[in-house]
Amino acid sequence: MLFRQLFEPVSSTYTYLLACPHTREAVLVDPVMPTWQRDLQVVNDLGLQLVMTIDTHIHADHITSATMLKREAGSRIALPALDGLECTDVGLQDGVPLQLGGVRLDPMHTPGHTDNHFAIVAGDRVFTGDALLIDGCGRTDFQSGDARALYTSIRAKLFSLPPDTLVYPAHDYHGRWVSSIAQEKERNPRLGGKRTIEEFVELMSKLNLPYPKFIDYALSGNRQCGKCPEELPESLQQYCREMQESPQG
Repeated sequence: MLFRQLFEPVSSTYTYLLACPHTREAVLVDPVMPTWQRDLQVVNDLGLQLVMTIDTHIHADHITSATMLKREAGSRIALPALDGLECTDVGLQDGVPLQLGGVRLDPMHTPGHTDNHFAIVAGDRVFTGDALLIDGCGRTDFQSGDARALYTSIRAKLFSLPPDTLVYPAHDYHGRWVSSIAQEKERNPRLGGKRTIEEFVELMSKLNLPYPKFIDYALSGNRQCGKCPEELPESLQQYCREMQESPQG
């Protein structure tokens, strides 16, 4: 499998490029609007054909570039079938694999951050979206979040994967790129070790996190598979404006 990890600094989002080396078919997981041209350039530079984009859930902190990439590259849009969005071409279903040439992708329903959140298992890697982060997890205080559901998704589902499975989250805010199931099971300060569900629920209820500054625009835009609001305040223009300079060139 061909693989690239790409970073968008405005929302600290990781986008993942996966491709079959034989058929040259490629997919982008959690693509972000400001970097759509960079991402498509990476696809083209590698001699690949973008056939699909996958969003692990309806994001609250950025706008997906799924529709833009569909327009430019003809890629299909994959989103959780449970969300029932009209713009979805491929509905992600728990345990129903997607085939990318010789690469198999296994969607895993991991509710808690949102009720319809999915992780994507690809061989020895898992793309955990906003559910399991490196030394952390997604918040559960808005958008159908449920701390008990998230605990079960991570402890019973994600932590049941082989210990050496590499964990690639949708975000990191401290410059970290990858973890493993073994590492998160042992030392994740929110969910690792012997943390009980009651302890986790109490911890999450006391985080007192600020209201996401882009959520009111992101949710409506992402329910349309990536549409930037027409009247976006100047202070939030960077969430939709094309990135002028990428840390990765």
